[in-house]
Amino acid sequence: MAYEQKDNSGTLFKNDKREKDSHPHAKGTALIDGVEYWVSAWTKEGAKGRFQSLSFQKKEQR
Repeated sequence: MAYEQKDNSGTLFKNDKREKDSHPHAKGTALIDGVEYWVSAWTKEGAKGRFQSLSFQKKEQR
């Protein structure tokens, strides 16, 4: 049975091809209100500890 992404959810996978600091630590997809997005995530350090910074791009824009 193939995985079917549910609306308003997403998945991230470790980016094994990361070569520069500007490349995301994780990449994946999200389905938000029926629109598919590419998701990129960077793990960063802040005043309150580690956090994830996310970026979303509509799939058709890439």
